Order: sequence, then structure tokens, then C-alpha cells
Amino acid sequence: MPLDRPLDRPLALTQGDPAGIGPDITLAAWVSRERHSLPPFLFLGDPAVLKSRAALLGLDVPIREADTERAISVFQDALPVLPIPAGAEVAAGEPHAATAKGTIGAIEKAVSLCFEGKAAGTVTNPIAKSILYQAGFGFPGHTEFLADLAEKATGKKTMPVMMLAGPKLRAIPVTIHIPIKDVPTVLTQTLIEETCRIADHDLRTRFGIAQPRLAVAGLNPHAGEDGAIGREDQEVIHPAVFKLRAEGIHVFGPLPADTMFHDEARARYDVAICMYHDQALIPAKALGFDTSVNVTLGLPFIRTSPDHGTAFGIAGQGIARETSLVEALKLAGDLVSKASA
Repeated sequence: MPLDRPLDRPLALTQGDPAGIGPDITLAAWVSRERHSLPPFLFLGDPAVLKSRAALLGLDVPIREADTERAISVFQDALPVLPIPAGAEVAAGEPHAATAKGTIGAIEKAVSLCFEGKAAGTVTNPIAKSILYQAGFGFPGHTEFLADLAEKATGKKTMPVMMLAGPKLRAIPVTIHIPIKDVPTVLTQTLIEETCRIADHDLRTRFGIAQPRLAVAGLNPHAGEDGAIGREDQEVIHPAVFKLRAEGIHVFGPLPADTMFHDEARARYDVAICMYHDQALIPAKALGFDTSVNVTLGLPFIRTSPDHGTAFGIAGQGIARETSLVEALKLAGDLVSKASA
């Protein structure tokens, strides 16, 4: 479906790890731009990597250096690229710590372009955190890094909320990239409340849902079985739900997670609020691995991403599917279009 309102600025698409499938799916997305009515995007990364990967994949994709002002006019005839050197020679499927600076720089540039009003939103290709850690990257993942960049740009504390959005399910993990043993300690009533408030706000203002319905999962099996299988559901989650309902937010739970994700249950809510990473991401990916999109709520700019990783094992082989990136670009464009309506 074409956008309701054409974008007047391009989306900024970061390179991700250049040895992963980011270049593959970027090239494939551009090739399919007309078929999917994609919004225009500007690739932030090394044009030499794109050219070599296109040759490896046998794709005839013209690459043209551009800035945000020229990207839209270039987009129909060539893939516009804002050059950011990779930092080392890149071979598909062979990650190298020397490329970390360029990967991080692309993310920083995308965010700065959003704050400067030159990019409509940010779409991020997959990164390999282990590679970035070797270069001193100090964040658990994309989400936390983006929040830090937003705080530095605005001077305001930002709480990012990860949401996996697919055609069959939207799911949010309250705690994200932490060991499972730490979840009961990190999971607080305040954290649950803030996550739900941000979800409610962004679903209203960005997704156009007038009265979002939030289904809150329990932490323990059977949502604690009235305290017989852990007391967190009674002592932490239930009070948060009670307070949020008093604020007028349509939220209910805690619900047993094992019965939340079948067809009939999903029809009763707009987003599932889950207590930890895998509780949210397993059903989201099972119900829409190729079609789900990672959306960061709570940021002062729009950010989406494919819901998969770098897939080094298949990079450069012509078998990586661009579907999730296509959906991420389409959703970012749709959110921008709604915001400007």
C-alpha cells in the first residue's frame, strides 16, 4: 500500500555489521522498491561494500553517493548512499572488530540527521554486539544506545521500549537484554508502569489506536497460581496493573503467559506486555519471523529495524530474505506519514 502522504525527507538506513546480511537485504529491498511501494531511504555506510556485495550476489544495482537533500530524487534510479567508511576490507560472513567504528558511526549519523530534521526516521540493519564490544561499545544493544544518543541530543532522560510488531502480534518485553536470573530483581512495579504508559502513549499517537488494550503477562507459570508459584505476580505486577487502570489506561492482567498467544486470546488486546525478553520475542517470531518489525517506542524520533540478526552464515549467498527489512521500512514510512497528517 502506498503511503497516505509521500515523505519529504528520506529514511536513514544504517549499514549494520557490513559482514552480515545488512548489505544483502538492503540491495534486495531497493530492487523491490516499486513492488512494495517503499518510502525513499538513504543508506549510511560504505558504498564499496554495497558494490562488492552486489557483484557477489549478481545484482545490477547502481550505487550513487548522495546526501539527504538529493536522496529522494536519486532513489528511483539508484541506491543513494551517504558514505561512511567500513574501516577495513569487508568479506561477507567474516566479521572484524575494525569495522565497529563505522557501524557505530552510521547509527550516530542517522540519529543526528533525525534531530536535524533532515531524515524522517531511522531504520537500523542488524549489528553484532560481540564485535562492537571488542571496540569498547558500552551498551547491551541498539535500543539502549539509541536512548543514550537521544538523551545527549535533548538533555532529557529517555526510556526506550522495545516492541516487536507483526501482522498477528505486538509484544513488548519489560526487561530486555539481561540474564534470566536477574529478571525478578530488575522487574519493579515502577518499570512495568512506565513501560505501559509509553506503550499506551505511542500506540495512540503514532499507531492511531484510540484506546489501546494492553494485556500484561505474569512472570511465573500460571501467573503465580495465587502465590503458590512465586509472589511477584501478586506483589509487583498486579499493583502496577491496578494503578494503571486507575489512570484510565485499558490494561488487564497478570495473565498466564502460556494461554496469551493463541488466536482467540490475541483478538482481545492490541499489545502483549511481557516480563522478559524471550517471553515476548518467542511468540512474536513464531507468529511472524519474516514479517515482524522491531520498533523502539519512547524515543523522540521514529526507529524501526528487522527482527533478526546479522546471519553471518548466509551473508553473500543470495538466500537472505529481505522481508523483515521491507516491513521495517514500510512501517517507518507509515509512522512518519501518520505523524505528518
